[in-house]
Amino acid sequence: MTRKTRHTPATDAHAPAGLPVSRRAATFAIAAGLASLPSGFASAQAPSGRVTVVTSFSNDVTAPFKRAFEAAYPGVTLEVQNRNTNAGVRFVQETRSNNQTDLFWASAPDAFEVLKQANLLQQYRPNAPGIPERIGPYTINDPGGYYFGFAASGYGIMWNERYTRANRIPEPKEWIDLAKAEYFDHVIMTTPSRSGTTHLTVETILQGEGWEKGWRTLKAVGGSMRQITDRSFGVPDAVNSGQVGVGIVIDFFAFSAQAAGFPVKFVYPTVSTVVPANIGIIANAPNQAGARAFIDFVLSERGQTLLLEPAIRRLPVNPAIYARAPQGYPNPFTGSIGLPNFRFDVGVSERRYRVVDALFDQLITGQLEGLKRVTRAIHDVEARLARRANVEAAALVARARDAIAAMPITAEQAVSADITAAFRGGSGQNRAPRQAELEQQWSNFARDRHDEAQGLVAQAARLAG
Repeated sequence: MTRKTRHTPATDAHAPAGLPVSRRAATFAIAAGLASLPSGFASAQAPSGRVTVVTSFSNDVTAPFKRAFEAAYPGVTLEVQNRNTNAGVRFVQETRSNNQTDLFWASAPDAFEVLKQANLLQQYRPNAPGIPERIGPYTINDPGGYYFGFAASGYGIMWNERYTRANRIPEPKEWIDLAKAEYFDHVIMTTPSRSGTTHLTVETILQGEGWEKGWRTLKAVGGSMRQITDRSFGVPDAVNSGQVGVGIVIDFFAFSAQAAGFPVKFVYPTVSTVVPANIGIIANAPNQAGARAFIDFVLSERGQTLLLEPAIRRLPVNPAIYARAPQGYPNPFTGSIGLPNFRFDVGVSERRYRVVDALFDQLITGQLEGLKRVTRAIHDVEARLARRANVEAAALVARARDAIAAMPITAEQAVSADITAAFRGGSGQNRAPRQAELEQQWSNFARDRHDEAQGLVAQAARLAG
């Protein structure tokens, strides 16, 4: 009797992991990949029913994981509820007494610290062979076991090459480059109060450069903004389409755009960091077995390989997965990404999380028109001074820049009990009176400093001729 052999098409079986394949091939690969999952993976806790995850990630990220997880666990449904990071944190806080959510899944580690400190996450020890303790100076998992890094993320600058060439804009390398006159009205970012990843970028600059210098940089760059959006996805969309030339983004927005064929480039500035994007189980999760199974899945070899897909383009936390990555793929474990010379302090970030967001909104987002107006005036005077020097005028411009950079509170005050307690309430109409009072003070401070700077620049303009 002749034994029949089943042949797998070479296009499916031998396609390099992380490269595009057809839908049918991808489905086959997921099913075939189950054989390589950790021992007992598919049946260890026999999860069933619905697993609900609140996440800031787009459908491009969540859909491949949903398909693969449901294929690994027939009878389990992954329900994805999409909210930006800050809205997701508030949702978990506000529904704690009647929680129907199993997992929180987002980029910003300080958001997980907020939930951890509020006793809204539970401990777990995942089945995750091959994942080291650190990426550079940063611990991948929470030491207490309350949340886990599943992918690494870096923060930097993305630009559209066609746009920058057409507008004669040089390629940026550092954050402060975006404050130069060539970039005026060509930059876009998201406000950190609406984006956990942008908040982490802002906090990275503040920790890497120090409080005073960091805010000086942020305000100077703010003066170049075409727009400060409410949506993280609005930034890469605008840069990909060429509506705006340069965007401040998390790295995977640029990498996935490159994989899709958009003419974009990306750089990690010197003051940057690579930190884990995380996942954690809600303290009173209704589907404990399902939640644990999903965490084990995203940390498994199959889950880590999914990160290489063109629509996702995240950095795996398992170093072995990079052997399957396309040529030139960034690798934080081998030095292809310049890791920072400072250690990001997630505790400091957590303590002043809402204070930093409020400061940015009151000093930059809410004052953008005035900030741009005085920034344009400074650029105009500096252009004149480049043609004909005037020491007195230059001194006035320097004073104007100092006025813009001035801060209403110190780094120590930002983590003080008086100020942090004021920001533990809600947002909008639910703000505590003390929070509203502080925000109004900061808004007035910024407006007064912009008016002061405008007056100084006007004097400098008269002297410059």
